[in-house]
Amino acid sequence: MQQGAKKTLQSFANLLFKYEANRIALLDKGGKTMAEITFPAIDDKTVNIDHSFVDPSLRGQGVAAKLVEVTVDHLKNEGKKAVPTCSYVKAQFDAKPEYQSLLPPKL
Repeated sequence: MQQGAKKTLQSFANLLFKYEANRIALLDKGGKTMAEITFPAIDDKTVNIDHSFVDPSLRGQGVAAKLVEVTVDHLKNEGKKAVPTCSYVKAQFDAKPEYQSLLPPKL
Protein backbone atom coordinates (compact mmCIF):
# COMPACT_ATOMS: atom_id res chain seq x y z
CA MET A 1 0.00 0.00 0.00
CA GLN A 2 1.31 3.46 -0.88
CA GLN A 3 2.32 5.88 1.82
CA GLY A 4 -0.60 8.02 2.92
CA ALA A 5 -3.19 5.46 1.84
CA LYS A 6 -6.22 5.24 4.04
CA LYS A 7 -6.73 2.05 5.97
CA THR A 8 -10.29 2.87 7.03
CA LEU A 9 -12.91 0.15 6.66
CA GLN A 10 -16.60 0.95 6.45
CA SER A 11 -19.36 -1.67 6.73
CA PHE A 12 -21.68 -2.34 3.78
CA ALA A 13 -24.00 -5.26 4.57
CA ASN A 14 -21.66 -8.21 5.19
CA LEU A 15 -18.84 -6.55 3.28
CA LEU A 16 -16.25 -3.90 4.10
CA PHE A 17 -15.02 -0.97 2.03
CA LYS A 18 -11.24 -0.72 2.08
CA TYR A 19 -9.82 2.64 1.03
CA GLU A 20 -6.36 2.75 -0.53
CA ALA A 21 -4.43 5.49 -2.33
CA ASN A 22 -5.78 4.70 -5.81
CA ARG A 23 -8.34 1.97 -5.15
CA ILE A 24 -11.49 1.31 -3.18
CA ALA A 25 -12.35 -2.35 -2.71
CA LEU A 26 -15.27 -4.19 -1.20
CA LEU A 27 -13.98 -7.16 0.78
CA ASP A 28 -15.76 -10.11 2.31
CA LYS A 29 -15.05 -11.04 5.92
CA GLY A 30 -12.20 -13.28 4.78
CA GLY A 31 -10.49 -10.40 2.96
CA LYS A 32 -11.39 -11.54 -0.58
CA THR A 33 -11.97 -8.71 -3.07
CA MET A 34 -15.63 -8.88 -4.08
CA ALA A 35 -15.71 -5.55 -5.94
CA GLU A 36 -13.24 -2.78 -6.70
CA ILE A 37 -12.70 0.46 -8.49
CA THR A 38 -9.28 1.85 -9.37
CA PHE A 39 -8.29 5.43 -10.05
CA PRO A 40 -4.59 6.05 -10.75
CA ALA A 41 -3.39 9.63 -10.59
CA ILE A 42 -3.11 11.70 -13.74
CA ASP A 43 -1.64 14.60 -11.76
CA ASP A 44 -1.85 15.94 -8.18
CA LYS A 45 -5.51 16.91 -8.51
CA THR A 46 -6.90 14.51 -11.13
CA VAL A 47 -7.40 10.76 -11.31
CA ASN A 48 -8.40 8.37 -14.08
CA ILE A 49 -11.22 6.05 -12.95
CA ASP A 50 -10.07 3.27 -15.23
CA HIS A 51 -11.46 0.01 -13.84
CA SER A 52 -14.42 -1.39 -11.96
CA PHE A 53 -15.16 -4.99 -11.04
CA VAL A 54 -17.98 -6.76 -9.21
CA ASP A 55 -17.86 -10.46 -8.39
CA PRO A 56 -20.56 -12.38 -10.30
CA SER A 57 -22.21 -13.36 -7.01
CA LEU A 58 -22.97 -9.66 -6.32
CA ARG A 59 -23.97 -8.47 -9.78
CA GLY A 60 -27.42 -7.01 -10.26
CA GLN A 61 -27.65 -5.81 -6.65
CA GLY A 62 -26.51 -2.22 -7.10
CA VAL A 63 -23.02 -2.88 -5.75
CA ALA A 64 -21.24 -1.26 -8.70
CA ALA A 65 -23.38 1.88 -8.49
CA LYS A 66 -22.71 2.10 -4.73
CA LEU A 67 -18.98 1.67 -5.35
CA VAL A 68 -19.05 4.56 -7.85
CA GLU A 69 -21.01 6.69 -5.35
CA VAL A 70 -18.50 5.96 -2.57
CA THR A 71 -15.62 6.75 -4.92
CA VAL A 72 -17.17 10.05 -6.02
CA ASP A 73 -17.69 11.06 -2.38
CA HIS A 74 -14.12 10.05 -1.52
CA LEU A 75 -12.63 12.04 -4.40
CA LYS A 76 -14.76 15.09 -3.59
CA ASN A 77 -13.53 14.96 0.00
CA GLU A 78 -9.96 14.76 -1.31
CA GLY A 79 -10.56 17.79 -3.56
CA LYS A 80 -9.80 15.79 -6.70
CA LYS A 81 -11.28 15.72 -10.19
CA ALA A 82 -11.85 12.52 -12.17
CA VAL A 83 -11.72 11.39 -15.77
CA PRO A 84 -13.88 8.26 -16.09
CA THR A 85 -12.46 5.93 -18.74
CA CYS A 86 -14.07 2.73 -17.42
CA SER A 87 -17.22 2.25 -19.54
CA TYR A 88 -19.46 1.50 -16.55
CA VAL A 89 -18.22 4.51 -14.58
CA LYS A 90 -18.51 6.76 -17.62
CA ALA A 91 -22.15 5.68 -18.04
CA GLN A 92 -22.79 6.48 -14.36
CA PHE A 93 -21.25 9.94 -14.78
CA ASP A 94 -23.36 10.54 -17.90
CA ALA A 95 -26.54 9.48 -16.07
CA LYS A 96 -26.00 11.41 -12.83
CA PRO A 97 -25.79 15.20 -13.04
CA GLU A 98 -24.51 15.35 -9.45
CA TYR A 99 -21.29 13.66 -10.60
CA GLN A 100 -20.54 16.32 -13.22
CA SER A 101 -18.79 18.58 -10.70
CA LEU A 102 -16.06 15.96 -10.40
CA LEU A 103 -15.12 16.26 -14.09
CA PRO A 104 -12.15 18.51 -14.89
CA PRO A 105 -12.83 21.55 -17.07
CA LYS A 106 -12.64 20.81 -20.78
CA LEU A 107 -9.64 22.28 -22.55
